[in-house]
Amino acid sequence: MTRAGFVAIVGAPNAGKSTLVNALVGSKVSIVSPKVQTTRMRVIGIAMTDLPHDGKGGGDRAQVVLVDTPGIFRVAKRRLERAMVAAAWQGAEDADAVALMVDAERGVGEETRAIIERLKQSKAPRFLILNKIDLVPREKLLVLTSELNGLVSFEHTFMVSALKSDGIADVLAAFASAVPAGPFLYPEDQAADLPMRLLAAEVTREQVFLQLHQELPYEAAVETEKWEERGDSSVRIEQTIHVQRDGQRAIVLGKGGTRIKQIGARARHELSVMLERPVHLFLHVKVSARWADDPAHYRAIGLDYEPKS
Repeated sequence: MTRAGFVAIVGAPNAGKSTLVNALVGSKVSIVSPKVQTTRMRVIGIAMTDLPHDGKGGGDRAQVVLVDTPGIFRVAKRRLERAMVAAAWQGAEDADAVALMVDAERGVGEETRAIIERLKQSKAPRFLILNKIDLVPREKLLVLTSELNGLVSFEHTFMVSALKSDGIADVLAAFASAVPAGPFLYPEDQAADLPMRLLAAEVTREQVFLQLHQELPYEAAVETEKWEERGDSSVRIEQTIHVQRDGQRAIVLGKGGTRIKQIGARARHELSVMLERPVHLFLHVKVSARWADDPAHYRAIGLDYEPKS
């Protein structure tokens, strides 16, 4: 028997959703940084697992398709924020199960409360995942669990440290049991449903955030302009980093171009590991003051330019 289906991971910004998805998949499919709102699109990661034997001669093998949604704002003011929130809720509504991820250290904030109110309308099985439990006393975790389950009913509550992969196996087993019986939706060896050009852009965007998160707003974008397969099995990638002002361009470049070289070197290394072959990466920085109002940019990252509420 095989099982396959979708599980959406929702939560407030920076709850650790991308870290959890990467841990469940066993490889990197979503970018992670300390900056709020680094996930812009619904990144789909694919996790394979075996369910326990049922005592009748065998156990099921399950494919859990994880939808890593953008963090949900309580009040989305800008067009990009509204598009991200719409994508998050669409992912939740389309899924076979929904998991609410909460930063246990931060507790229940207004954004989480707003998400719970909307989750009450969901007919899919709901799971609660408390993250960063290694930073919180056990007594607080028990109080938090009671508080959240009092707001809406959950099938099960999991306590994890996504960063350390603690408690991850139990989460995946529960997800696997929640998806319906049926054929696999993707090849077993596929880790993500994301075009390589887009994934490469996300890798570079992560490095921009990791190195500049105190200096650059999260609206910065990366676009893969060219992807050339070379005869020696290497790949040449040209990307443009879009910023909104000249001052931001100077920050990305750094003195004498030192910062852009560091960003490129780290992104190149990570891409080489992911692609398992040499990568030649060339980065350019461009001031694109109105890219956030360009419908083509939204289509490229899987967002609706005119999102429904």
